[in-house]
Amino acid sequence: MYKVLLKASAQKALGALPLQARRGIAAAIDELASAGIHARNVKKLQPPIGGFRMRVGAYRVLFDRHEDIIVIHAISKRADAYRS
Repeated sequence: MYKVLLKASAQKALGALPLQARRGIAAAIDELASAGIHARNVKKLQPPIGGFRMRVGAYRVLFDRHEDIIVIHAISKRADAYRS
């Protein structure tokens, strides 16, 4: 089991999403907490971005893993997820 931490920016982005999208992302985060990087739809990102991403419909959850802690940095639509 992993401990999941949401950065303030990710928490704000999650709160601004429609209810159905929030529910789907919350379920995906629960799966991420139990399975870690072996959860469905998780891929390692290539440099210069680095870290991992989880696909949840049209949204992407960008995160890093440090031993048993997962830090979620951003939650956004695919078109905006990989911009600097």
